[in-house]
Amino acid sequence: MAGADRPDIDRLYGRRRGPRLRAGRQALMDRLLPELQIDVPAESAPGAPGAIDPRALFAAPVEDVWLEIGFGGGEHLAAQAAAHPDIGLIGCEPFVNGVARLIARIDEAGLANIRLHPDDARPLIAALPGACIGRVFILFPDPWPKVRHHKRRLVTAALLDALARVTADGAELRLATDHHGYARWMLARLIAHPAFAWTARRPGDWRARPPDWPATRYETKAQARGQPGIFLRFQRRARA
Repeated sequence: MAGADRPDIDRLYGRRRGPRLRAGRQALMDRLLPELQIDVPAESAPGAPGAIDPRALFAAPVEDVWLEIGFGGGEHLAAQAAAHPDIGLIGCEPFVNGVARLIARIDEAGLANIRLHPDDARPLIAALPGACIGRVFILFPDPWPKVRHHKRRLVTAALLDALARVTADGAELRLATDHHGYARWMLARLIAHPAFAWTARRPGDWRARPPDWPATRYETKAQARGQPGIFLRFQRRARA
């Protein structure tokens, strides 16, 4: 699918590290991250589709695999994992401090159905087989509000092409933002994409977060600033 927002699809923007981790959290990272981290083919030798079997990442059999791109502090991903122990969840997040927060949640709650890619999601998506993901979450990504920075936005035609390949027929794509300009940006690209259908039927469908959609820390902060979230749900159309 052609798109004017393709030129920088292989470049990752944003911080990778914040304040130095406390000694205890760093020790937890050092102990658990090697057990949870997904081995993604190196950029110099990108894996062909199917290089990673997502169901094989988990010790126990899973009924489906869901993917969160940019999980922030991990509160949504951890809540979904606790609510759905029969689902395997893959989380991608390049921000080290966010990864550390999620690992602390995993350790505290004893969650066994989460695996992590602490980096850009796109190489991992490229290494997945087709039609293997049942749900994708992209929640409150950086809106990059300045026009000159729009090329840095995560939701692009190229990313949607990649997600269209790896999502199963009927899979759900959930997106959220508190930035109206970014909401319009995402809607324009999703509505134009032949693989995804918007499920909204009334304004309340995008103004209210569904009950099975746990809140994120970012959403709570945005609401405190008087910026309500916009919640978009799309379904993967059946392949011809």
